[in-house]
Amino acid sequence: MAELTRKSRVRELYAHPLGRDIVDKILLTMGRSTRWVTNPLVANLRLSHLDRIGSRVVGPDFVDMLIRLLNSQPDVPVTRGGPTERAWWKEAVFYQVYPRSFQDSDGDGVGDLAGITSRLDYLAELGVDCVWLSPVFDSPNEDMGYDISDYRAIMEEMGTMEDMEALIAGCHERGMRIILDLVANHSSSQHEWFRQAVADPDGPYGDYYFLRPGEPGEDGNGEPPNNWKSFFGGSAWRWVPEAKRWVLRLFAETQPDLNWDNPAVRREIEEIVQFWMAKGVDGFRMDVINYISKQPGLPDGDPFVGELMWFTGIEHYFVGPQLHSYLRELRRRGFTRAPDAEPPVSTARRRRPDGSLDAPQPAEPVGLMVGETPGIGIEVGRLMSASDRGELDLIFNFDVLTMPGATRWTQHVYDLNFMKSYYKNYQDRIGSNDWIALFIENHDNPRIVSRVLGEDDGNPVLREAVARVVGTIILTMRGTPFLFQGQEIAAINQSFTEMSQLRDVDSFGRYADLRAEGATVGGAFEEVLFGTRDHARVPMRWEPGETCGFTTGEPWLQPREESRGFTVAEQEGDPESVLNWYRRLIRLRRLHEAFTYGRIEFVAPGARDYFAYFRTSDAGERWLVEMNLSGASVARRNTELRCDVELGTTTERGQMMEPYEVVIARVR
Repeated sequence: MAELTRKSRVRELYAHPLGRDIVDKILLTMGRSTRWVTNPLVANLRLSHLDRIGSRVVGPDFVDMLIRLLNSQPDVPVTRGGPTERAWWKEAVFYQVYPRSFQDSDGDGVGDLAGITSRLDYLAELGVDCVWLSPVFDSPNEDMGYDISDYRAIMEEMGTMEDMEALIAGCHERGMRIILDLVANHSSSQHEWFRQAVADPDGPYGDYYFLRPGEPGEDGNGEPPNNWKSFFGGSAWRWVPEAKRWVLRLFAETQPDLNWDNPAVRREIEEIVQFWMAKGVDGFRMDVINYISKQPGLPDGDPFVGELMWFTGIEHYFVGPQLHSYLRELRRRGFTRAPDAEPPVSTARRRRPDGSLDAPQPAEPVGLMVGETPGIGIEVGRLMSASDRGELDLIFNFDVLTMPGATRWTQHVYDLNFMKSYYKNYQDRIGSNDWIALFIENHDNPRIVSRVLGEDDGNPVLREAVARVVGTIILTMRGTPFLFQGQEIAAINQSFTEMSQLRDVDSFGRYADLRAEGATVGGAFEEVLFGTRDHARVPMRWEPGETCGFTTGEPWLQPREESRGFTVAEQEGDPESVLNWYRRLIRLRRLHEAFTYGRIEFVAPGARDYFAYFRTSDAGERWLVEMNLSGASVARRNTELRCDVELGTTTERGQMMEPYEVVIARVR
């Protein structure tokens, strides 16, 4: 791609993959339409003119910084036609388990591996194809396992290596695969690598991290090496008195960033991947994997970007100069099995379309690579995950999670029309060499039903209705669905009343920042309550009762919900429950290839509150999926279409759709 200069025009900047993603992200953050940059008046402006016009807002160096950043990323995604390459993970339904909140087997109040194994039949009956575990490696738990002190050991409260091996085998025996969470952007400060680095900053392990000396006589009271901000509040640097060094930590103080520019670090991560794949693990979801490459010299962040995106310095690492090469290397040297490698201990049995099981399948030659990629937009996401790029298989694009102009912390109601427009835009921009992850919940965000309904999430009829709509979108669109535990029973946010009830380190960091900015105790808590990750992390609701069947002890995080009808036990026997709706959706997806590899064609995309699309297989099988995204009646399109309703909240396709109505119909 041609290099940009100050003489380039806005339209050329917007034609650049990273340029488009950055501009789209800025507009999304500001709650503005893309017409702000695509209209001829703005599109034809030279960047030098834009600099002069906007310098009072964006600062004097913003345009030059942007040009340098874009020119460092010359790759352009290729949109290919033709058939889509098949893969097991494109056909699979993934289910994220947050281990410490799924099932406790020993009464200590913390979920564990043996507890998960005891619930594998439930997951198999739901129709899950692959279980994804949030971190279970040894950790001091400053950030609930995302601070790893030993990548080859199991966290004591989670169980033993034997428990892990039994869980892997249990998944495979039931026809399910299993992937683990790999946190490789940073480690725990209690990891042996960091202990060695602190003991000898100039030794070999000192270069495993970003250790920087302070000024002569430094005691930690001076200025840190740059102005970067931590995602958990405050400076991204911590003074380590034992080493007389500053250490970079984009997250908690006890999570020092690893230096991927050091080949020894990359070899360590590759060997960790190989270790677990030999035990039968089928791949990894890699935490904040796009942060692994930092700009050489770690320059100061642009103040405007920092103010707009909340995190000063982010432009220097959210898509770093070596990101793509490091991912290709990791795939080649870590995730690809050597031809002479011993086969894994076990592999998943093949599951037939009707759900019955066949013999174990051969080991996949390459383990699955799923990237958590905060800040990455559609175009750079394609560069990271297209099948012909040799990097990741899937990425999580988080732009779908919050409304334009909002953040996780800002109070707002989520409009399902945004989810519709987001996924339509994504589907329209990809080719047969691209594949997307479909999700709306995870362990880091409040529950979608509560975000849509607000205070009405206590209404059981509305709660069930919204959960059905969301599940239908995730499980019938083109892409790979990822469900988060409890989503299938319409989980909602909890009624926390004070900070002492929370356990989320991110929430405590946000609360401290708000109080430092002058917020009252009540005001700070109100904002934290809206966005705390603990809404998603409370124990799974298995059955009615004080601890919901999760533990015989005191839960590590106390649930704050008194609803009836929203536990697994209460929903299992109810054919009209949300749980059984999800089961039927997953079965439909498995039986009919139109819902996996089939083409997608949107119907009346401009119609507010009406969301519909056709899914058509290569064999000609055609399905209509249509939903009312609102609590009011809306007009139905294609009423004359001859089709048979296979799954729906109604059996007839009348002129009007009832509030939150869903219909999945086979076209004759």
